[in-house]
Amino acid sequence: MHTTRSADGTTIAFDLLGSGTPIVLVSGASCTRGVHDALAGLLADGHTVLNYDRRGRGDSGDTSPYSVDREIEDLAAVLGEAGGSAAVFGNSSGAVLALRAAAAGLPITRLVLWEPPFQLDAEAPERARAYRADLAACLAEGRRGDAVALFLRSVGMPGEMLAQLRRSPGWTALEAVAPTLAYDAAVLADGRPPAELAGVEVPTLVLTGSETGAWAPAAAAALLDLLPSARHTVLDGQRHDVAWDVLTPHLRSFLDQGVSRRSNGSGAPDGAAGAFR
Repeated sequence: MHTTRSADGTTIAFDLLGSGTPIVLVSGASCTRGVHDALAGLLADGHTVLNYDRRGRGDSGDTSPYSVDREIEDLAAVLGEAGGSAAVFGNSSGAVLALRAAAAGLPITRLVLWEPPFQLDAEAPERARAYRADLAACLAEGRRGDAVALFLRSVGMPGEMLAQLRRSPGWTALEAVAPTLAYDAAVLADGRPPAELAGVEVPTLVLTGSETGAWAPAAAAALLDLLPSARHTVLDGQRHDVAWDVLTPHLRSFLDQGVSRRSNGSGAPDGAAGAFR
């Protein structure tokens, strides 16, 4: 394990694997860097992989008050450890953080985004507001388990599955990172892609699974409308909990070769198809 310090002095822990073109892995809600251990191992042959704990999780520290800007500074510190710039892979809400970091001007060379959870329906802003309020109440009252349950219900986990998970040994780990659910809610804001993403010119690959649900391709389509240098690929048979060995060939291909702006629903790895436009 390695550490770096963010601009506000917070310690950020990361694992460093492999050698080659650098890539930073950004996890989503309720996760530590451990969620990407297998992916980091798959990418380490040919890439320098920096797999970090976002603030408040795992071995990283935390400093109040929280703001999205502080999380962007955390990523900037990790990019500094990568030599100043790197590609970034963002997973779910981590993809939204990566996008916001790119919009803020961080030196990101390429973006790979796994199912950024934007919501496009008219009720999305009110739903996001109500979720943030309920989450804040749970956390203020010390009800970490209820905060985790609220999050899992919000992403569609059935009640029976939630009840089983709550009785499992893994529930303690989820409660440990429960306060950071508010951080992801802040990153997502009203749930819609922010207009400032239109200024992100970083070559971007948006990946979604064919079995996730209608929201994922809709969010990808909205991003393609905003981002001038983006493309979308659908991974056949994959849900939100993607198999890393299925995702990795697409990520590698994108990092190593140029691709054109279009949508590819074939599930085949993207090859060299010309310059971004």
